[in-house]
Amino acid sequence: MRGMSGGMSVNTPLVPAGVACAAGGGAGAEKVAARSSGRTRVPVPVPPSQDQDTLMARAWPLRSFLELGAYPGAVPCARLHTRAVLWEWGLGPGESAELVVSEIVTNAVQASRVLALPAVVRLWLFSDTKRVLVMVWDASPHPPVQADPDAREISDGGRGLMLVEAMSEQWSWYVTQLPSGKVVWALCADSGERGRGCL
Repeated sequence: MRGMSGGMSVNTPLVPAGVACAAGGGAGAEKVAARSSGRTRVPVPVPPSQDQDTLMARAWPLRSFLELGAYPGAVPCARLHTRAVLWEWGLGPGESAELVVSEIVTNAVQASRVLALPAVVRLWLFSDTKRVLVMVWDASPHPPVQADPDAREISDGGRGLMLVEAMSEQWSWYVTQLPSGKVVWALCADSGERGRGCL
């Protein structure tokens, strides 16, 4: 099953802005974050979803989390992070997974433009060594807008989602309440799996 399904409301733990983990950091694990008042242990949030399409990732052994400011520079940073993490996990080049991350993070940055600063985007990568689940959170609760294939002109955001759909096994989104926003996710399978995928 591919394509976008309707969003659903869930709760996500609130995490102070400015917390970021290095490549290979485990989502759900405690990480040490540098602060002006010293060093503080902060749990990395995992965006919960009751969606059966994403629950599988909770048991996957490979996890990474990265938080970035919602600026255009977040896109190449997220892409490089993805490249480094997939290499560390031994998942090969993963250029298509990098592209999926780039498109979703680009949309997240654009959705954050209308919000009060400072805004952040959060990237999670999960893997069972064959598949990669990409999850990106932004503070805008508005649903991602998929392009109408019959439209004469397609917006940049809609074009990006068309690429995500073409390069992933499945993608969707859901609303979060604490903090308020949404998560857009895409499941990328090994190219040998089902004849397509992101790795």
